[in-house]
Amino acid sequence: MADGQLRIDEGEETGTRVLRLAGDLSVQTLARLEPALARQPADAALRLDLSQVGRFDTAGAWAIAKLEERLEAAGGRLDLDGADQRQRQLLETVAKSLPKPPDTTAGGRSLTDRLEALGRAVVAGGMFLAELAHVMGLFLARLGRVLIRPGRLRLTALVAHCQDVGWRAIPIVSLMAFLIGVVLAFQGSVQLRQFGAEVFVVDLIAISILRELGILLTAIIVAGRTASAFTAAIGSMKMREEIDAMQTLGIDPAEALFLPRILALLLMLPILGLIANVMGLFGGLIMSWIELGISPAMFLTRLVEGTSVDHVIVGMVKAPVFAIIIGVVGVHGGLKVQSNAESLGRMTSASVVTAIFAVIVADALFSIFFARLGM
Repeated sequence: MADGQLRIDEGEETGTRVLRLAGDLSVQTLARLEPALARQPADAALRLDLSQVGRFDTAGAWAIAKLEERLEAAGGRLDLDGADQRQRQLLETVAKSLPKPPDTTAGGRSLTDRLEALGRAVVAGGMFLAELAHVMGLFLARLGRVLIRPGRLRLTALVAHCQDVGWRAIPIVSLMAFLIGVVLAFQGSVQLRQFGAEVFVVDLIAISILRELGILLTAIIVAGRTASAFTAAIGSMKMREEIDAMQTLGIDPAEALFLPRILALLLMLPILGLIANVMGLFGGLIMSWIELGISPAMFLTRLVEGTSVDHVIVGMVKAPVFAIIIGVVGVHGGLKVQSNAESLGRMTSASVVTAIFAVIVADALFSIFFARLGM
């Protein structure tokens, strides 16, 4: 028989189907072998005679292993006849390597499994908070060192990060705050006009923006653009092992990388908050003038007379806390990046979500705190 040929004889002996193969069972003859094996009934015994098989590779072994799997699933049986030791070893190896279907018969999780999952989630959350506290401690320690020895402060890096965090964020923060002021004035005028209390729209705009929305929405925008930037920058350096190289050269990564970034946020977020407050009030002034006919002079007079400075204080006190939260979360996300691009993308997204969530939670806690104080 010429090389690469395969002869298939089908028959029956003593009530058992017999399939005799002669020639090569290889990838070249697989196209002829598979239809013959597929024709065999799965619910009966089948004897496979390999005594005249020559070349036998993993393609042929795979076809026979799949046949055996199909027969066993349907209640049949496959008996090998004439296979030598090498052929049997190859069949066993290929059969063990076949992918196993997922177990769909498992029932619902027990109470113990649910408690275990809850415990693991609690431990993971505790470890996450501990890691954030560690990054926060590194920042405070390096800040204290810089206050004692100001010459250690990397002023060039600080100014560069202030430009990225603050200056380049002014357009989007200003636009956002202006539009929020416009929306508040328009919606407030629609509701207050029903009661003849249009003039109180000034109080609505002032309290909403100065106390809550100005700094909160600014922090959310900064969290989206800055936390992701911190994670991506530090994570990329970790992927390229630049942080390890800095430690080898005697450079403290916390002082060189963490301190300038978080300190820049700490300096610039209050300024961005003030800009957001001004632009929000300006947007409310414009819409009040157009929609309600409240002149700018009347708007400013009502703003000064009816708005307490406590609202400004309440809003601006939040800014440093939000800045530290965003900076710590962004730096921590960069440190958690592994040595692959998929990890970098995942941690960048996680940092943004975590920072925004933490800012909103902190704002809610501030609201409760100041409500208790009567401010």
